[in-house]
Amino acid sequence: MMGAGFPPLYAIVDAGLAARHGWTVPDLAAAYLDGGARFLQLRAPGVGSGVLEGWCDAVVARASGYGAAIVVNDRADVARVCGAAGVHLGQDDLPVRDARHVVGEHAIVGLSTHTADQLGDALAGPVTYVAVGPVYATSTKNTGYRPVGLPPVRHAVASADAIPVVAIGGITLERAPEVLEAGAASVAVIGDLLAGEAPVARVRAYVDRLAK
Repeated sequence: MMGAGFPPLYAIVDAGLAARHGWTVPDLAAAYLDGGARFLQLRAPGVGSGVLEGWCDAVVARASGYGAAIVVNDRADVARVCGAAGVHLGQDDLPVRDARHVVGEHAIVGLSTHTADQLGDALAGPVTYVAVGPVYATSTKNTGYRPVGLPPVRHAVASADAIPVVAIGGITLERAPEVLEAGAASVAVIGDLLAGEAPVARVRAYVDRLAK
């Protein structure tokens, strides 16, 4: 799943966004899987551990039939309990080394970066992949950082060696190919996967376009 085999679409299932569009987290994750997504992040800030674990258990069980990887945003403990593939961390979350101690040596540990210094620190640690962004303006998540554009993506790819770079922030179906052309291994998409209110078809469109 890593390195050259990192899927070009990194689908983020955001609990708040799912609810606003009338979806439960497990059902929206299932739609993404049905559409062809093979790497999903469950993102549910502020949701209690019991609810999050229930969602995670359901999604991990569903994903196993597709050979898909599930990572949990922020919560290394939930990722381990539910048998998820790993955890995705932000700059204010558990340090990478501590998270890896929780999820295990061979689990996936990703980290969001927004500046060159953050990128350098991330690459010095035991990360599986680094996320760079926001590439474009986005209203889905307030990162506190301005859009960086494609040059930092190219810089991250040049610096990361064999560590995959995931680009995130304001990425749409139309913009996604140019982001991969800049060297990113994958594009992380949240809101645009619900464009048209047909997530199965939308994810399939991403998978088809990014395979070209």
